Amino acid sequence: MERDLISKKDLLDEKGISYGQLYRWKRKQLIPEEWFIRKSTFTGQETFFPKDLMLARIDKIMNMKDDLSLDELADKLSPLLPDYEMRKIDIHKRNIVSQVVLERFTPEDADSVVYTFERLLYLYVVDKLLQAGEMSLEEGERLLHLMREHFPKFEGKPCDLVFIRKMGVSSFALLSVPAEMYYESGVKLIARLPMAECIEQLKGKLV
Repeated sequence: MERDLISKKDLLDEKGISYGQLYRWKRKQLIPEEWFIRKSTFTGQETFFPKDLMLARIDKIMNMKDDLSLDELADKLSPLLPDYEMRKIDIHKRNIVSQVVLERFTPEDADSVVYTFERLLYLYVVDKLLQAGEMSLEEGERLLHLMREHFPKFEGKPCDLVFIRKMGVSSFALLSVPAEMYYESGVKLIARLPMAECIEQLKGKLV
């Protein structure tokens, strides 16, 4: 599950913003640190960004910056939505996650049960991997347990979800970023999902 990236030069050209603006927004935490991805190229080290997320974020900043201060913008663009709630029946109606996920992972919940943003995020991540054909329902149950138990411990700090498999046996982990992981021989990396990107994608579906 490779991300579509855009280089810093292409980003500045496409959006008509300056280097100074970009890094001022970074200092003000309008753009997450982990979206600045350093990669080796034939010209040396260059900075890239997750394309869709970065273009959408800059559009938001440009549309709102005349009405709000940078500090107010930072609050608006904070990673989680602590006060957000949605009823189970509305999750289904708006197709936030698939009906399969709702039936399998929330079987006892009535339609009127309210979900916080964080709880909805867990279901969204499970659904994302299931929809990609990367994971079984049984593995989804284990992933959901991992998210519930350990994701809150990061307290809003960036982390990646890592999904690996060896000889048919799968494992999940949540990893602080930036960090590199190295695997023993025979391990296949199925997916590495930056949780910040999952959060942005979910927020986009909720708007």
